[in-house]
Amino acid sequence: MAADTARLPLFPLGTVLFPDGLLPLRVFEARYMDMTARCLREQSSFGVCLIAAGQEVGEPALPYLVGTEAKIETWDMGEPGVLSIVARGGRRFRVEDHEVQADGLLTATVRWLDPALAQSVPDAQADILPLLGAIAGEVGNPLPEPHRFDDAAWVGARYAELLPIPLRARQALLELDDVVSRLEIIQQYLRQHGLLGREG
Repeated sequence: MAADTARLPLFPLGTVLFPDGLLPLRVFEARYMDMTARCLREQSSFGVCLIAAGQEVGEPALPYLVGTEAKIETWDMGEPGVLSIVARGGRRFRVEDHEVQADGLLTATVRWLDPALAQSVPDAQADILPLLGAIAGEVGNPLPEPHRFDDAAWVGARYAELLPIPLRARQALLELDDVVSRLEIIQQYLRQHGLLGREG
């Protein structure tokens, strides 16, 4: 298998995971319990994709083709048969092909998408930073540590997670390769909703 591809188990969900984002999950279906146990044992990762058609539980759902690698950071079994985990988003990927195993688990060959180049938030979008800083200062800070307000990709991803937008719009922001374009879209949304000062 080429260096820029990998074989991953997929977990289609009704949510969009971004790189560096945190995803709490309650795992109880046998196929995902087995997947999670294998990831913990082998220190491997799984892929999270938004559901394009179907449901989280039951028959395998059809996933969107761009998703994010997930690595388990913490786990706990507070009640029998239910595993509580927190996973952190890693690299973005595109599904090249997928198949359903006998136990109903989706597995896929994925191609890793190029990571965003490190760049600071442009001056033209700097007005979105104070609001994100205020959110980070709230009780029960919802932003994953470490905070990187000088990183355009990190800032855009955190806003994309927080904004009350449709899942398809969140997925479209995940699929954008240009992190500045993502910031421009977010800035426009915040202005339209009166959350930023007007231009000029």
